Amino acid sequence: MFEQGEYIVYGSTGVCKVEEVTTMDMDGVPGDKLYYILRPYHKEDREIFTPVDNKKTKMRKLLSSNEIKSYLKEFKELDDFEITKEKFREDNYKQCVRGCDFKEILRLVKSLLKRKRSRFLNGKNFPSTDERYLKTAENILFSEISYVLKLSKNEVEDIFRTNMKETVTT
Repeated sequence: MFEQGEYIVYGSTGVCKVEEVTTMDMDGVPGDKLYYILRPYHKEDREIFTPVDNKKTKMRKLLSSNEIKSYLKEFKELDDFEITKEKFREDNYKQCVRGCDFKEILRLVKSLLKRKRSRFLNGKNFPSTDERYLKTAENILFSEISYVLKLSKNEVEDIFRTNMKETVTT
């Protein structure tokens, strides 16, 4: 169980602060069932209420700065994100971003950036589904990198784009 004041990664939302661990006083909700009240990092006007024992949406502790730096260093060597079948592309993306696995989401971003560049070079549009999941995946990664490495989200975007540009052009 996460503690009040702790920062965690919550599903496809990204980094959130655990504002409170509490029960809900609502009809149809057991009085002893515990809930997290989460506040998304970079979107502090929002609140998320989720059961502590939520089985649908994954939650995890933040990675350490060393773990993040290690993953970013191996970015070029990461295998592309695999799409099992073209007709399941969106389902594969959805599972990845909801899975809350930093390395898998990093692979997804790498693959989508390569796909975007390839389509651009071939005069094709980048599909809206791909664009939507690229933004979602980047938000998850950038919020965690930003919080853990104590950088602004814009700094993370700039560093990420600059350092990763040569990888997606090959």
